[in-house]
Amino acid sequence: MNKAITYLVFVAAVLGIGIAIGFINLPGEWYQSLVKPPFNPPNWLFGPAWTTLYILIGIAGARTWLQGARSEGMKLWFVQMALNFLWSPFFFGLQKPLIALVIIIGMLIVILAFIVNRWHRDRIAALLFLPYAAWVAFAMVLNASIAYLN
Repeated sequence: MNKAITYLVFVAAVLGIGIAIGFINLPGEWYQSLVKPPFNPPNWLFGPAWTTLYILIGIAGARTWLQGARSEGMKLWFVQMALNFLWSPFFFGLQKPLIALVIIIGMLIVILAFIVNRWHRDRIAALLFLPYAAWVAFAMVLNASIAYLN
């Protein structure tokens, strides 16, 4: 598979699965009824933020794949994606913010491990994950606040 197709497949897969999971697990009335902290962003921000992040995640995944499909970096990439895709079903679908909090803590740990793993091997892939790590750290605090307040 040539490089352009690899990038296209990774970005399309991450975006496609992420959007599908988002539509299957819409926030709905339950989420609207929750007490939220004052720093809770407006709902319209989540779609553009995750779309941008999923593109960056896909590019980092493609870069890592091209350097070694069976590498430690690729394993970390797949683990963080699995955790990412699990969070919405637990938080919104099953309405289990405490379980979602455990998932997002694990996800942040694996994201940071990916950044560390890639830092000397592919600095660009590592840098592409920095906004993702920041957003997930913020989302973790938001998730914890919602769990605490409710």
